[in-house]
Amino acid sequence: MQSTLSNHVCHLSSAHPRDDIRVFRKMCTSLAHYGFKTNYVVADGKGDELGNQVSVHDVGLSQGRLHRIFGSSKAVYQKALELDCDLYHLHDPELWPYAYLLKRKGRKVIFDAHEDFPKALLSKYYLNKVTATVLSSLAAKVEKFVCSRLDHVIGATPSITRKYSSINRTTNVNNYPILGEFEAKREKADHKEIIYLGEISEIRGISQIVQSMDYLDGVTLNLAGKIVDKGFRKELELLNGWKKVRYWGHVDRKQAAHLLTRSRVALVTFLPEPNHLDSQPNKIFEYMSSALPIVMSDFPLWREIVDRCQCGICVDPKDPVRIAHAVRDLLDDPAGAMKMGKNGKIAVEKYYNWEVESEKLIKLYEEILKS
Repeated sequence: MQSTLSNHVCHLSSAHPRDDIRVFRKMCTSLAHYGFKTNYVVADGKGDELGNQVSVHDVGLSQGRLHRIFGSSKAVYQKALELDCDLYHLHDPELWPYAYLLKRKGRKVIFDAHEDFPKALLSKYYLNKVTATVLSSLAAKVEKFVCSRLDHVIGATPSITRKYSSINRTTNVNNYPILGEFEAKREKADHKEIIYLGEISEIRGISQIVQSMDYLDGVTLNLAGKIVDKGFRKELELLNGWKKVRYWGHVDRKQAAHLLTRSRVALVTFLPEPNHLDSQPNKIFEYMSSALPIVMSDFPLWREIVDRCQCGICVDPKDPVRIAHAVRDLLDDPAGAMKMGKNGKIAVEKYYNWEVESEKLIKLYEEILKS
């Protein structure tokens, strides 16, 4: 279906990469294919380009976190004004002041809440407890002031959407996978391999996953993703279980798909940090799309997915022994594991896919632009 609209729309981010899965591959690409003249402003120093019918505008590489927050965010705003679009869609909390300024200039503005930012600050490894608490409280006040004055807020999960619904009009646009992206024939590996795919940090329970390898003989962990703290990598390498880890570093989508096809169980055992309890990691649905059974944290929202879809096992993410037992149960029951994997894949095809979510996004854009 194609739009007859000729509206210019613009996504803004000083933090996300130009090929970000949610922002570029899903949202911008869907809008452009529908017919919106779509722009995406980034700060990565790689120059301007046209991709997937989306015009990418680069304001230059950020020189560290502080420069990104105070310098790149302003440059993104200035480029946004220069583009003079009909609707602006912002993705970073550091852009809140500029969302407010755009609205003051009479522009239509959406904020896309990928996470509960004030809660997320409480778990940042580079902030001490006092600083994190003060910044979290301040962020909550700025968040409410700005977001209550915008045209709309999009939440990336149901819980985030409910949070914002008390201060503005909201729509839940989930970060579900694109249908078919991870479809491939599963490899028949003699060796038993399991996988964790995504950002690697202490609060994502990676230490406990590596420790669980002590109890899994004949099993290899495919660990793929960026380790955000070099010191944390050294800690992981000192664990006995690291000997059973194959670390791939950051991988692209094609490499990720390959690793998923050769693995038999997937893990997402985030620790119970405030921002994790209500999160809905995209990797859960990517694993389901790949027909992999999942071992995941026993959080209420995640257990709801497991109970509804019968696609995995919930465990205490702080307990390496329980993680290992769940993995072993799945590896020792190939038929049961395969059934869980198929259940997850069917659920993605029916409910948890980007094609369904993109229709909600396009409908929202049309409503705001007509208002």
